[in-house]
Amino acid sequence: MIGIFGGTFDPIHLGHLRPALEVYAALALTEVRFIPCGQPAHRTPPCADGRDRLAMLRLAVQGQPGFKVDDRELRRDGPSYMVDTLESLRQETDAPLCLLLGLDAFASLTSWHRWQEILSLAHIVVMQRPGMTHEKLYQNDQLRPLLQQRLVETPQALFAATAGQVYSQAVTALDISATAIRQAVQRGESVRYLVPDAVYDYMKQRHFYG
Repeated sequence: MIGIFGGTFDPIHLGHLRPALEVYAALALTEVRFIPCGQPAHRTPPCADGRDRLAMLRLAVQGQPGFKVDDRELRRDGPSYMVDTLESLRQETDAPLCLLLGLDAFASLTSWHRWQEILSLAHIVVMQRPGMTHEKLYQNDQLRPLLQQRLVETPQALFAATAGQVYSQAVTALDISATAIRQAVQRGESVRYLVPDAVYDYMKQRHFYG
């Protein structure tokens, strides 16, 4: 079972990496693929270009078993849509795919391009703070019927099919955001220990976000 973690990663930080590691272990995933977005469809373009975001990602996951970087969205022309990425992955593997989403991203799922098709291609794993109830998942009225049909209680249910289920996994939620990191750098503040050391050094050497 393969985890799919998409984002602009501008820059990659510990708030991305620690939850991904916990999901990797809890669900016994074969791997987690970090897929940097090429051209975001629903937000402003990244500050760092694709080459540098890719380099920082590779530095961040270096040495961590099961963590891989996939650059297919950076190589694809046009806006980056997750449904297209999942379709291309599905052509390469019959293994179950698990799209890893934070609660906020999941809540906005109905605004995504061809969102109804995503569960035909992958499971969705919603990463939540420990102790959160499923009620938070039901806040989007459009998602409520889907959850009533698709929400499963155990990770074993994800192995039974290649796609189609929603599962909620508790993770350590670190209050770190790429936006806050960029703003801190602009103010001349250190962001050490918010990003991996190798990423911190890369940012310093290239004077990113200053």
